Amino acid sequence: MEVERKYLVNNLPDNLGSYPHVEIEQGYLCTSPTLRIRRIGDECILTVKERVVTASTAIHNREEEFNLSRESYDSLVPKCGGIFVRKTRYFIPMTTGFTAELDIFHGVHDGLRMVEVEFPGSVAADGFVPPSWFGPEVSSDHRYRNSWLAFNKLT
Repeated sequence: MEVERKYLVNNLPDNLGSYPHVEIEQGYLCTSPTLRIRRIGDECILTVKERVVTASTAIHNREEEFNLSRESYDSLVPKCGGIFVRKTRYFIPMTTGFTAELDIFHGVHDGLRMVEVEFPGSVAADGFVPPSWFGPEVSSDHRYRNSWLAFNKLT
């Protein structure tokens, strides 16, 4: 079970380039349940996600991932709807022991900056106090789901 909270970003952390980061592209074959292909460097992954409704403010997803060969990934690319979501993801350790995953989007969503934090469960997620560089929480706003962004542009 994936448990996370998602925020917009007020200010980028200092020395952003010093943090580990990866380039990500992802497309969607289906959005209910979510069926996504993702490429991170040479690694290709097929992900099946299904939202689980809980009383927590955090996002809960049942998620399964399967490795894909590059050939399989390339054969699925034309079957994806919408646009490919492209972003740079930075991994920023926090004093709370959690890691902030900061996404800076490119292409159609250039300028969008979101950060998410994954938790071991609802109690940790509900008790999380975001640092000052985080902006408004958008965990429950469907417009900030990557699957929504693949078919829509924020205005």
